Formats: sequence, structure tokens, C-alpha cells
Amino acid sequence: MRTLLTLLIGKSMFDKPTEAPVNKPYRKLQVDDLPIIEVPKKLDFQVLLTEHLESKGKPLKPVQRRSNSTPVPSSMKCPTCGAPAEYLYANNGAKGQYQCKVCSCLFSEKNRYLKEAILKCPHCSKTLEKVKERKDFHVYKCKNDACSYYQHKRNAMTQKEKNRFKEDPQAFKLRYIYRQFHIDFQPLAKHSPKRPRVDLSRIYVSPHTLGLILTYHVNYGLSARKTAALMKDVHGVSISRQSILNYENSVALWLKPYIDHYPYELSDQFCGDETYIRVNGRWHYLFFFFDAVKKVILSYPVSPNRDTATAIKAIDEVLLKLRKIPENLTFVVDGNPIYLLAQHFYAQHQIPFEVIQVIGLTNEDEVSKEYRPLKQIIERLNRTFKGNYRSTHGFGSEHGSVSFVTLFVAYFNFLRPHSALEGKVPVTIPELEKLPNMPARWTTLIGLAQDWISKQTA
Repeated sequence: MRTLLTLLIGKSMFDKPTEAPVNKPYRKLQVDDLPIIEVPKKLDFQVLLTEHLESKGKPLKPVQRRSNSTPVPSSMKCPTCGAPAEYLYANNGAKGQYQCKVCSCLFSEKNRYLKEAILKCPHCSKTLEKVKERKDFHVYKCKNDACSYYQHKRNAMTQKEKNRFKEDPQAFKLRYIYRQFHIDFQPLAKHSPKRPRVDLSRIYVSPHTLGLILTYHVNYGLSARKTAALMKDVHGVSISRQSILNYENSVALWLKPYIDHYPYELSDQFCGDETYIRVNGRWHYLFFFFDAVKKVILSYPVSPNRDTATAIKAIDEVLLKLRKIPENLTFVVDGNPIYLLAQHFYAQHQIPFEVIQVIGLTNEDEVSKEYRPLKQIIERLNRTFKGNYRSTHGFGSEHGSVSFVTLFVAYFNFLRPHSALEGKVPVTIPELEKLPNMPARWTTLIGLAQDWISKQTA
């Protein structure tokens, strides 16, 4: 029978998925330094109209258009003073240039945003030109041939590279490039916790039994199937594997808001990394960000893509837990360029921080030598998670993967003693310390989460 199934579907249903994924190297992407961002001085057209009235003795009238004149879109406003469309000239007919009658600003539909923020090359201070528009960002390039960045890149090329450059210039990156993101995501936007539509009081097991199930399944990393067998063989409680997965999802719904909004006492040493997990037979990415001193997991999004958008979300979850963003905020990560692009995104929103990349497995430079210990800390966290995750052989849905990761984070932050903290848990809660065993701590933690959500949503 097993051989027949193998022939029909191409592989045996009994085969366990390979734990180690195919090596997927980072996309070859060079991320340059942040540009010089100049914000021109803003004017108020109402103030300018008042000043005109005081100096001239008469009000400044709106533009009187002829019947055959080019209309100005009613939604158009002056990017400098905010004057509405009735004060704007169609300066060159239908060619798209406008002039403000109030402040004399010249602009067009394409460059009016440049009037709001001017991007300049950090090497030559020349204004950058938009060269490409992508789904989530626009690409700006410095086209100044006298730019020191461009000249240095050209001079560093070998003769063979110069000859190839003449034939295929697109194969080389010689000019300064900046990607301006316009992802529909608002940093530091706090959301009120939602009361889950799950009533844990109506499940068919006692609170102590639920605590036992979570202890075996999460603390000791036993699969749902083994947990069900252990409950039957040791405790005489008949429970199905699917019921255990249902309990896992229900508890995770209650614990996640509590974990994400808890007022953590944090240090100033944060590190991040991605690791692989299997969802629906495909490799997904779990982004961990971690307080290296307090041993607290601060961020844990799961995504099918290892992309900039998920890196932005992961960092945002850390920023939301900071009572005040420090001036010298630093994240230690690996060589993946998505974190540098995330840094650029936050810089656009006036949230600056430094990204330090520890590249490779050996200390090839002084930065890697200095910050290697922090990178090793997050790698140890990944191994700890994999020890608990390995028995699952992957998840059947994204919801299931998020539930398991949420319970692991709750266990790691609130219940698991850590050797670097002298055997104490990272986050000490008095109500949990006095309890005699782990099942009782799990049920009490669930109760604390339910009470907290009830107060927040009351």
C-alpha cells in the first residue's frame, strides 16, 4: 500500500519533510547610505494674502481665467504655500507647468513632491533624479558625472571590467542609488487589543489538564500526536491530536495581545535574524528580534517572503515596546540588505537608528569582531526554537504556525528559566513565581491575559 501511494503521488505520505531547507542566498543588492533630505520652508497662503492686503491696501484676487484657457484641476494645491486651485495659473498651457499667484512657486504634477522634500546625493550634494517606479518604492539616482562616488567606482574598475562596461553598462552599479519607499504602513501605529471570540471556560478539559497539555507540547517540544499519547498513557485522559491543536490556537489568541503590549523593561542591545519554518509544505520565514541583555523576544512575525516589508514590520514591533526611542538605537543583524532598506524606510518617517551587519561566519572585519557575540545570541535563540519546533515537521496553515510561535514566545519570556539570568525567567511576574508547577503557571498566565484584555476592552 505504501509503495502504491508513492507511485501515485510521487513521494510517500510517511516521509518526514527535510528539516534543512535549500540554501537561498541573499539577492545581490547593494544599499547605499541615506541621502541628504532637505525640506524647503513651508509658507501659509492665508498669511501671504493678509500681508498682501496690508501692504497693497487691496486683497489679492483669484486668477481670472478666460473661456479658452487651460483649466487647473480643482484638487491641485501649491506645494509651497498650499494655495488652492483658484490661485494657480496653467503657466504653459496644457504642458503641465503651474505657477502660484500667491508665492510665485513654479511646479508641475511630476515634480511637485520634490518641492516638499528634496533628495540629494550625500557625496556631491546634487539633486537625485527619479529613474524607476516599482510597486513599493521609487528609485532615485545621482547622474552627476563629477560625483566622487561615481568617480571612485570608475577608477576602481580593471581594464577588463571597463571593456565589459562599454558593452553592458547595466551589469555594473557605479552611481549612487536611493530607494524611497511608499509602503502602505504607518510606523508606531498602536492598535487596541481585540477580545478573541474564544471561550476557554467551555473546553472539555479542566484548567490543570490544559496546563499539562501546554507544558508537554510547548515546554518540552512534543508533537500534538505524542502529547495526546502521553495524556492517555500517563494521565488516563483521552484527547485527540486535533483537540490539542485547537487548544493551542485558542490559547494563542488570548496570549498574543498580552505578550505584544506587556510593559517590558528593556536594555539597549537588540539583535535580529530570520529562521526557516515549514508551512503548507513550503518554507516560510520567522523574524526574531531579541533583547540580548534581558533575554526577551520582542518581535516574531511569520512571512512567506524574506522581504523588506516584513523586516519593517518586525522592527516596528520592537519600537512599539520602547517607552522612548533612544538617540543611539542600534540593531545588530546579518548581511541581509532588507534591514538596510528598512532603515531607509524609517528614516523617511523621522525615526533614525543604526543597523550593524555581522557578515559571514568568521570575523573578516572589526565590526563583525566586535558585534559577533550579539549575533551568536540570536543564533542560539533560533536553535532553541528549532528544538521545540522540530517535532511538528511543519504546520498545515499559517494560522497554526503563528499560534505555535506565539506560545513559544510566551513560554520563553514568562515561564522558561534562563542560565544567563541565574536561573530566573526573563520577565518576572509575582503571580507566577509562587506557583508550585508549570501547568499552574500556564493557566495563571492565561488568566492574567484574559483579565488584562477585559480591562483594555471594557
